[in-house]
Amino acid sequence: MRTLKHIFCCLLFAGWCLINNAQENQSYFLHTIEKGQSLYSIASMYGVSQQDIIRLNPGSDKKIYIGRTLRIPRTATNTQEETFHTIEAGETLYRLTVKYNVSAKAICDANPGLSAENFRIGQVIRIPSVTENGASSSTQTQNNAAAKVQAPVQPRCREMHKVKRRETIFSISRKYDITEAELIAANPELKNSKKIKRGSFLCIPYKEAVVQEKQVSKPQETPTNSELFAKNKKSRERMKTIKAAIVLPFLPGGAQNESAKMVEYYEGFLLAVDSLKRMGTSLDLYTYNLGTGTASLNAILGKSEMKDMDIIFGPLHSQHIKPLADFAQKHNIRLVIPFTKDNDAVFRNSAVYQINTPQSYLYSEVYDHFVRQFPSANVVFIESAHGSREKADFVKGLKEELSNRSIPVKTLKDTATVWSLRTVVDDTRENVFIPTSGSNVTLIKILPQMTLLVREMPDKRIHLFGYPEWQTYTKDYLDTFFELDTYFYSSFYTNNLLPAAINFTKNYRKWYGKEMEERYPKYGMLGFDTGYFFLKGLSQYGSDIENNLHRINLVPIQTGFKFQRVNNWGGFINKKVFFVHFTKNYELIKLDFD
Repeated sequence: MRTLKHIFCCLLFAGWCLINNAQENQSYFLHTIEKGQSLYSIASMYGVSQQDIIRLNPGSDKKIYIGRTLRIPRTATNTQEETFHTIEAGETLYRLTVKYNVSAKAICDANPGLSAENFRIGQVIRIPSVTENGASSSTQTQNNAAAKVQAPVQPRCREMHKVKRRETIFSISRKYDITEAELIAANPELKNSKKIKRGSFLCIPYKEAVVQEKQVSKPQETPTNSELFAKNKKSRERMKTIKAAIVLPFLPGGAQNESAKMVEYYEGFLLAVDSLKRMGTSLDLYTYNLGTGTASLNAILGKSEMKDMDIIFGPLHSQHIKPLADFAQKHNIRLVIPFTKDNDAVFRNSAVYQINTPQSYLYSEVYDHFVRQFPSANVVFIESAHGSREKADFVKGLKEELSNRSIPVKTLKDTATVWSLRTVVDDTRENVFIPTSGSNVTLIKILPQMTLLVREMPDKRIHLFGYPEWQTYTKDYLDTFFELDTYFYSSFYTNNLLPAAINFTKNYRKWYGKEMEERYPKYGMLGFDTGYFFLKGLSQYGSDIENNLHRINLVPIQTGFKFQRVNNWGGFINKKVFFVHFTKNYELIKLDFD
């Protein structure tokens, strides 16, 4: 008796574990980590908190690795309007339409980055809810009826059978001329039971429905991914006249010098518009001054012409990004955000183009370029005693990347003498010295000793590597940068001696009777580059610009463009990074790694 009780308790516990495990499996989906993604960006993609992810993935707050999977919780926040699905082996777009009862068009519309080419195991896609799907659900019903995929609406059971004494699954299925598998499919509780209880009721499925399910499963009648994606691809539309809006704070009232930057950006933008009009592009430009409050933005979005725009440039302030991005997505308008990188709209809004690269993506690109440029270097970090920790994340990530590539790393203080610097130089490798701060204070401390080192060891391969803000100090340290064979990374750079920069500066001076402000980036050049790139792209490719971004023929004056969609349902980030090299031969070279 005690043995039977023990067995019964074990069975109950095992059953509870199975149920609990099944419930747990349904409470999350899997995300495969890609290059540049951070815990913040992943949480933003799915509308969950970072703590939610850490709870399911202990240790992810310390480090996440490219190629590994994270459990992403299904919460009330991220399941209210959509379901996120991780593609499994053997799944097709058609099977997902059946599983979730949505049309292929609805899935394609919800995932503009999805295609037959990247529909693969591990990809996460967004499945719109029934209410969000709306008209698409009715379209699905019509299409299925026409294709004889879905049976007419009818009760699931043709009748209910009351189990009699000594009846079995086999005898009942024979009685109704169905298979045992079909009977079990209609009554899942039978799956793990050898006996059926007398007096219980079983659902007897319609034979017609079973026949149709078999027909649907035939490979020759199931559309392929290529067929479904081709059928639901949006037709390309040319734009006879491009309607563009600029929504920025032009008048004083914000932060110091803010309006001056926006005016300079706009002035450069107008030069791009003029260049395109001279080449025959038809453009209507609408300009709006945006105040700091939400009322100002609401007044602009309430204007009748706004919903007819093809593209909007702006805003500047982070509090305006979400409402403007939501408006753009609702009306199928592209939104180019030229300035701030502190927003998460790009991770869940397909209308957004973010010019200023999020930090984790920027650093990831720099690491890749660094190991390509210096594959077998001896890297020496010069730790700054200066209080700023603005480069801590960059340095930490680069050290991890170098360790993964087996590239040796050494560390010195910024108080190191030339003798100390000599001790870490490797005679057989390139030696790259990297300060852990990009500040001018750090440069003042290390440059004299670095210069002495290079002069004492002229036959050794020694480089200094640094940061975008060094462009600000170039005039002060130009000769030293050349002597130290210096590199720095940046998403923006212009050489004032190049013809494109000379012509632009000349035209800017001619149009406005002034020089651009001495700042980096130069906002006039940023306005020209962003305006010219997107407006030319729309004039060339119309509504199909997203599939042709890499084909837009443009040699930028200052800002590089390399757009990548952040996920299948989100927008685009700009991942372009240059290395600027001051050679010992007094040449200034912009290294483009694409």
